[in-house]
Amino acid sequence: MSKISFATVWLDGCSGCHMSFLDIDERLLALTEKVEIVYSPLVDHKDYPDHVDVCLVEGAVSSEDDLKKIKKIRAHTTTVIAFGDCAVTANVPSMRNPFGVKAILDRAYFENVTIQPQVPNQVVPPLLPKALPVHEVVKVDVHLPGCPPHADTIFTALSELLEGRMPDVAALTRFGA
Repeated sequence: MSKISFATVWLDGCSGCHMSFLDIDERLLALTEKVEIVYSPLVDHKDYPDHVDVCLVEGAVSSEDDLKKIKKIRAHTTTVIAFGDCAVTANVPSMRNPFGVKAILDRAYFENVTIQPQVPNQVVPPLLPKALPVHEVVKVDVHLPGCPPHADTIFTALSELLEGRMPDVAALTRFGA
């Protein structure tokens, strides 16, 4: 039996969803019997593969780098899962939206510093005008809300997908919990 290619991605979020994924604990071993992790911030793969069967996407689309990454992911992935409230609704990253990029950058890099006030132009990617949930940028196949989603919910959703069924997580999740 060939394994399903599996990836996880971290956009603009806190990594709490990935920590909840790791909270699957020993059930991760059961998953590894069926999946091959081909890309993740949890492993050392640098480039997103040409084909991935299932990808968990954590975080909102907030920067030009996020936008480029999520478009590549969608183009090369069969099943995209918006993983956690930031991916599903833009949650905490979207709190900047009412203020606009200039006001946020001014506050962070001029008003709150005493040495070398300047907006970084290296390493830090340019922000998009608004932080967006993943589904506003690309098609999402499964929404897995929660801040973060519970490990049992993640395991159930992945198990259903691995059995060829589209998971119905409505009874297992709610926003913010």
